Amino acid sequence: MVHRLGDNGFAPGLLQDLEPVLPAASWSVYRTGHRCKPTLFMSASRGVPDTTQDCWWAYLSGPYRSDRTWGRPFDEVPVAAPETRLCHVTATEVEGEHRARVYEAHGVAERVSVVEYESDGSVFAVNFYRHQHQRAFSDRQISAFESVAPVLLALTRKHIDLSHPHLHPAPLWPDAAAPGPVLALPADAALAPLAADGLPVLRMRLVRLQAELTDRELDVCARLLQGMTHEGIASDLGLSVPTVKTYRNRAFARLGIHFRNELFARVLGG
Repeated sequence: MVHRLGDNGFAPGLLQDLEPVLPAASWSVYRTGHRCKPTLFMSASRGVPDTTQDCWWAYLSGPYRSDRTWGRPFDEVPVAAPETRLCHVTATEVEGEHRARVYEAHGVAERVSVVEYESDGSVFAVNFYRHQHQRAFSDRQISAFESVAPVLLALTRKHIDLSHPHLHPAPLWPDAAAPGPVLALPADAALAPLAADGLPVLRMRLVRLQAELTDRELDVCARLLQGMTHEGIASDLGLSVPTVKTYRNRAFARLGIHFRNELFARVLGG
């Protein structure tokens, strides 16, 4: 990936390079929000017709104004300091018009992104998409993507600097190629204390955050905090995977969060 920086082959080549980690069929890098001009910096597809430009124009036709898949509405008060998150959504979790125009119309089934919430309230997003003919991304693949997300974010910013200086992505740090401080996702070392805690202790932490969580919601969230996959939780609790995800979604709604890494952040912060 580093050797392709600034070259025309960067966008299609990155999909190929990333396939052992996350076998996405397409990807895009863009900024969106109410306080900025929505800009598509780059996009490409591999193994499928490239409809990423069509998806972008469909997104701009209306859905971007009410897009809540980033975990916070664009009209919220801008963040005091830049934040970075890993976002993961399936097409079924996207609201009606957005799902119909962008996802269903172009055969897109799933998206995983590394996202920067910028100080003006806008979002700078590096997105990877699974199409309907592909198997769902596994928890292992998403975890592997999280481990390389800081590098991907830094590389895309550097590539934009080199190849499209007039579309400068306004990096939040002086050296956009240095991945160290770029991503504020929970590191394995930071999560180790949570994984080591027993289920009763994790349940107590969760109750302190939100007393209205049901027993099953606590069961699922405590196991997520221990690093278990949805499949592992389903086996442990004698439930189906869709049921586990239903309890997870209900718990996240009560906690006011949308993504797994937000759960870790909330519990660590509490």
